[in-house]
Amino acid sequence: MSAVLQLSSVVRTYRTGALEVDVLKGVDLSLHRGELVGLVGPSGSGKSTLLHTAGLLEKPDEGDVFLDGENCLKLNDRQRTLMRRTRLGFVYQFHHLLPEFTAVDNVAAPLYLSGVKKAEARERAEDLLERMGLSHRLKHQPMEMSGGEQQRVAIARALANRPKVLIADEPTGNLDTHTTGSVFQQLIEIGRNEGLAMLIATHNLALTKYMDRVLTLEDGQLTDFDVEAASSWA
Repeated sequence: MSAVLQLSSVVRTYRTGALEVDVLKGVDLSLHRGELVGLVGPSGSGKSTLLHTAGLLEKPDEGDVFLDGENCLKLNDRQRTLMRRTRLGFVYQFHHLLPEFTAVDNVAAPLYLSGVKKAEARERAEDLLERMGLSHRLKHQPMEMSGGEQQRVAIARALANRPKVLIADEPTGNLDTHTTGSVFQQLIEIGRNEGLAMLIATHNLALTKYMDRVLTLEDGQLTDFDVEAASSWA
């Protein structure tokens, strides 16, 4: 089965004056439809850099990024923006909802930007929110919702355009323990039902039990997750 998302020999180096920091050192990664891959590693290991590269938000210094078999690094800025908008969904630690919008309009916003008719966009938004257990919050603004509810809205928004790949950076990092489990399970359930490839970075090792594969990023390289090694992380 061909990969939906593939990173090949990706290198990323940050330079500040004479200082060079090699963050990614020839990283290879493949994600397939319906697969949930966890990304863990010590603080400062470059997990966010890897996610930004996979999400076409940052260009590597070397290597290739393929989405649906297309080399995205050969696209121009406009084409990459369109690729992000139509094939990728993003969830972050903080929800970044529009405070003046209702839950429905926050979720429908990406569809509006893509030219989807308002009625169709709102129907998709309402369906996702109901599947996230928020049928009672459709017309509420973010300030009227709990942190867990706001993050559910953010997840629904990331899924609105029916992306091929969902990229999440600490999606439950700002939630309490009880809420974390509930939100994460809903994310997984909808993601699997939608047939997404999912790449999720987390510091919460308890969530790794839900994942198909777990990879560790350390010293610029990806390896299989090792519980004993993780115990030494700061």
